[in-house]
Amino acid sequence: MADVLTRIRSDLEKRLHELEPFIEEHAHVRKALDALNGAGVRAEGAVKSAVKRTKTNTSTRRRGRPQGSGARAQEALKLVHAHPGITIGELAEKMKIKANYLYSVLPHLERDQQIKKEGKGYHPHPTGASEEAPSPRRVRRDQQTGYPTRRRARRT
Repeated sequence: MADVLTRIRSDLEKRLHELEPFIEEHAHVRKALDALNGAGVRAEGAVKSAVKRTKTNTSTRRRGRPQGSGARAQEALKLVHAHPGITIGELAEKMKIKANYLYSVLPHLERDQQIKKEGKGYHPHPTGASEEAPSPRRVRRDQQTGYPTRRRARRT
């Protein structure tokens, strides 16, 4: 019995000796964290304002065609109208494409209130939105270059 107690005591002393550097490190990390508490609040505010700036800038300068106006989105929209409650897997099977593509297309149609997700299935939106996406607005183009132009205010 004395041998067992001696062995346990020596194991515990050995483990305590192994843990001593971690106790010191814990104290150093605690001090650093306490020092950063005030700075972290200021940094969070700066990050939030930067995120707010990028959100407003990107929404006003959208490039490319409107999302949800592509052929795949239109095909998915027609299938949802034809088969209310259809899942992404079933849509992918009917369209003969991979489901992961639809995971990026359908949320845009849902955001535009053309479809509504209920459980795992998608249904036509209850507001009676049509099967067609809104037509993209016409862009005025420069006759020489073909690039989009801005309308200029007329001087009187």
